[in-house]
Amino acid sequence: MEHFGKAYKLCSRKTIDSLFKEGKQLRAFPLTVYYSESKSIEKVPFQVVLSAPKRQFRRAHDRNYVKRLMKEVLRREKQPLEELLNASGKQLSLFIVYTNKEVLTYRELEKCVQKLIGKLIAELTESNQN
Repeated sequence: MEHFGKAYKLCSRKTIDSLFKEGKQLRAFPLTVYYSESKSIEKVPFQVVLSAPKRQFRRAHDRNYVKRLMKEVLRREKQPLEELLNASGKQLSLFIVYTNKEVLTYRELEKCVQKLIGKLIAELTESNQN
């Protein structure tokens, strides 16, 4: 199994701010992703921030659980996105927000992440052709 280590974590405040200002947005309920090409010098094809808003989940343990679940699903489903980015030589910055009020099961969240990654890949291949 592939790891999802610290290198995948997006920490740059400047990059995160630019994601919301200049980045593009995709939705696959209950997930919203903000993404843009990054100029990072990391050895990973993408860096990501996972977010579960305090407005949706008042208790910290609920927010942490949702983020842990998203991280595990993303770790297992990232392969097609990594292959596309490695082939094109691009790097992405991603900010994924969980927008549902209820916590989904692992299987339901897995389907949502697969759909989101599919949309992201379609969007990237479309922008490559232009």
